[in-house]
Amino acid sequence: MLKALIIDDEPAAVRTLELMIKRYVPEIEDFKSTNDPAEGIHLLKTYQPQILFLDIQMPVMTGFDILKHFPNLPFNIIFTTAHDEYAIQAIRFSALDFLLKPIDADELQTAVEKYMIKEVLQLSNQALYNNFLHNITSENKDDFKLALSTTEGTYFYKPEQIVRLEGESNYTRFFFTEKKPILASKTLREFEDILATHGFLRIHKSHLINKKHITKLSGNGVLTMSDKSMVEISRRKKAEIAEYLKAI
Repeated sequence: MLKALIIDDEPAAVRTLELMIKRYVPEIEDFKSTNDPAEGIHLLKTYQPQILFLDIQMPVMTGFDILKHFPNLPFNIIFTTAHDEYAIQAIRFSALDFLLKPIDADELQTAVEKYMIKEVLQLSNQALYNNFLHNITSENKDDFKLALSTTEGTYFYKPEQIVRLEGESNYTRFFFTEKKPILASKTLREFEDILATHGFLRIHKSHLINKKHITKLSGNGVLTMSDKSMVEISRRKKAEIAEYLKAI
């Protein structure tokens, strides 16, 4: 039996999420909710849910203020938020789960399913959570660290360390400035969305590059990167890359 707790200062948001859990997530058989962050802290300690649905933006005490009371994470967090772009970026970089309001039923089910998979595999969110705290307290998103999950563990890299990415079916191979390549368990498209505002550009169906690491564009449409690797540009991207190089 899964237990869950909802902490959100908006009563309507709580009622909506409660109804959605009852209808779409039968795995959660017991749950409580509160609009009061202080009561939420008490319930986290006494009720001890496995899943916390936590609103980020609350007027008296934010979701992050609540989490400061739990340095060693004894529950799984699924953030619920409206359009807070900086917070969403920090969450996505940290490979944690969030639901964008108004919450979609399919996304709710997926978030709970991902939690259950982690439980079966006995995976801990602690390292991801610690990285999230680093990201959300960074004054500049360039200091964010991207969480990359692999078969050997989870690694954390700043965008500036990443030279390029290469899609391999449902996985993505990362190439770095001073580290050996690693294979991460997400698609290139997913990483393209996460890194879009960090100077990365899709130049081919299989290639995403860090524009800061371009060193040369040859006449036949091949880029040379700072690690000496050479990547082919798709025909429709050649003009865009050429314009970028003229501007730097």
